[in-house]
Amino acid sequence: LSTLVPILVCMAALWILSLLLKNTAIVDIFWGLGFVLIFWLTYARSPLNQQPKTILLGLMVTIWGFRLAIHILYRNIGKAEDARYAQFRANNGVNWWWSSLFKVFVLQGFLIWIIAAPISIMQAYPSVIGPLTILGFLIWTLGFLFETIGDLQLVRFKSDPTNKGQLLTSGLWALTRHPNYFGDATQWWGFWIVSLTLGTWWTIFSPILITFLLLNFSGVPITEKMLNNKNPDYRHYVKTVPKFIPNLINISRRHK
Repeated sequence: LSTLVPILVCMAALWILSLLLKNTAIVDIFWGLGFVLIFWLTYARSPLNQQPKTILLGLMVTIWGFRLAIHILYRNIGKAEDARYAQFRANNGVNWWWSSLFKVFVLQGFLIWIIAAPISIMQAYPSVIGPLTILGFLIWTLGFLFETIGDLQLVRFKSDPTNKGQLLTSGLWALTRHPNYFGDATQWWGFWIVSLTLGTWWTIFSPILITFLLLNFSGVPITEKMLNNKNPDYRHYVKTVPKFIPNLINISRRHK
């Protein structure tokens, strides 16, 4: 519970900054960093913070959080407010300045706090590195590679002027329409498995929740709607490439 107040304070500060910048999208930059903050605040107070598994999990969370923050910062710097938040701003009119505090910043603060349960609560229990830790680390690595490589491929594709208006359908984007979101969800399943102790299995709601949000609210549906409206080729892409879980058969098909 001691981590909730610092997260909400950070969100309140970000809200004030968003009003000055007139850009609510800055909250996305803090998303990954919020989990890093929660982990290390808990770590500083935990009497069991020298456990190798705890340190391993902390490094995993930190690498994930900072990479995501740097990527989103690079993607958004010098650009107008993200279309999602611009639409929210238009829908709420003059009330957006205060309603955004609750609809965006406080809401995301609570989500960070809830989803962070496995990486914070595990620090209250003795734990050792075992087969599940290795399995979780391997799953996290798979997710990290999918998210990182998928993001890099998309950045490189968009940076080429000749690709304007075109659809990225190669690389990891030939295996799943959302390799970055698949990778993000997979990493949270990895976090949960690494964090497992006899007293923390019930925090499985965390990876379930982040997967549900990505599939139904914050990630996949928004992107699908935007691309479907802008690119006529997207309908064919939908028919040949799965939405979320990669189809490895597509690799062999591409090389025939």
